[in-house]
Amino acid sequence: MFAIIILLLIAAGIGAVYLHDVRQTNHTILRNFPVIGHVRYFAETWGEYMRQYQYLPDWAERPFNRLERSWVYRSSKGVSNLVSFGSENVPSFIFRNAAFPILDSEKRPFPGKMIGIATGDGACAAPYLATSFFNISGMSYGALSHAAVTALSRGAKSAGVWMATGEGGLSTYHLQGGADLIMQIGTAKYGVRDEQGHLSESRLREIAAHPQVKMFEVKLAQGAKPGKGGILPGHKVTAEIAEIRGIPQGQDSISPNRHIDIGSIAELGAFILRVRSVTGKPVGVKFVVGDPSFVENWFADCALHPQFCPDYVQVDGGEGGTGAAPASLADYVGLPITQALPIVVELRDRHGLKDRIRIIASAKLVTPDKVAWALCMGADFISSARGFMFSLGCIQAMKCGSGNCPTGVTASDPKLIAGLDPTDKSVRVSNYAKRMHDEVNIIAHSCGLTDASGFAPWHVTEIERGVGGFRAHAG
Repeated sequence: MFAIIILLLIAAGIGAVYLHDVRQTNHTILRNFPVIGHVRYFAETWGEYMRQYQYLPDWAERPFNRLERSWVYRSSKGVSNLVSFGSENVPSFIFRNAAFPILDSEKRPFPGKMIGIATGDGACAAPYLATSFFNISGMSYGALSHAAVTALSRGAKSAGVWMATGEGGLSTYHLQGGADLIMQIGTAKYGVRDEQGHLSESRLREIAAHPQVKMFEVKLAQGAKPGKGGILPGHKVTAEIAEIRGIPQGQDSISPNRHIDIGSIAELGAFILRVRSVTGKPVGVKFVVGDPSFVENWFADCALHPQFCPDYVQVDGGEGGTGAAPASLADYVGLPITQALPIVVELRDRHGLKDRIRIIASAKLVTPDKVAWALCMGADFISSARGFMFSLGCIQAMKCGSGNCPTGVTASDPKLIAGLDPTDKSVRVSNYAKRMHDEVNIIAHSCGLTDASGFAPWHVTEIERGVGGFRAHAG
């Protein structure tokens, strides 16, 4: 009899936990996996007390280690990121602090930078004043669930950052939150294509008419798969997504490996001019650096023919992410951002284009140290996709292309998507962006700068590891 009572009490307790989990909105894992989901949170919470018994240190996991993910999780939840006892990080670079750092009374907000010009060759009707140095990189609706896109849009609006649509086209979920948007034009021209798959000027005008759409971005390549177009498995191509993209429902959505009408620098310039003329808004180009001579020749052409000049370039490192990519491309093709960004900055400045072409850096720049490093190297802005995925609750399950993401971020299963509450997660997106601004500014103030716009190469130093210890090299 006593055993039966114990079993009933245990069953009642499990039932109570189950009801609690499915009703709460703060934790997607618990909504999607009630009761058993507590195992993950128990391991996450108590793991730090058991670290001396762990076989893998906090910085060993890939592509993002626990230290990086923990910083994003805690920032998005609005809890303290202060550390105790000492740093676990072994840095590859450090920032040069000033003898007399900036006082609170001397601090200034980031002044913002104009993208696009109002007069002269290559001018547009509506240049864009970008007021945030940290923004949301392109992630398509379809690759991400509607709940995730909605949360990102709302969070971006709250934090005052822009959001790129990804190459999947403009959806109602991008527009819902009211955030500033970059409409990305991929190699398949989803959302702005005609029935033959060519660029449709009428669709361009229709999208440009949305006040929220501030800029257009021509995507040549992304870091995880340069030379390979976007891949969306057929099971993710719903009727709604098919309509937005202008493709058949239920079939794999595979973009060409490049724009069929852009095969040279001259054709790229003509395409940029065409989009800018039709839309009246700034036009940028996203690409991955392979051969620096292409960048050299491109910028030389821009200096000679300013009407063909992009208003910005987004440099994506070869370590960039995606929902689905061949391992050979993800692992071995494209220069990493640490090499690519300095090359692009140096060539832009050499050709006298510093005030004409803004540079956006992306690829695993999800923590303040990496964002501040990119600003030191000459980036005007930083764009992140996976950092904001973590803020939504992504646990790096590596199931992005399967449709079975346990947190609902990249899921196609309605039951899994239902676990992600856009209202709660939009707050976390906003918190993450705001904390990033705060901590990058902390580094700037330590370096003697009133705001993050003052970063320069001499503010950072590379640390070379050797048998005899460490050697420092100025940035």
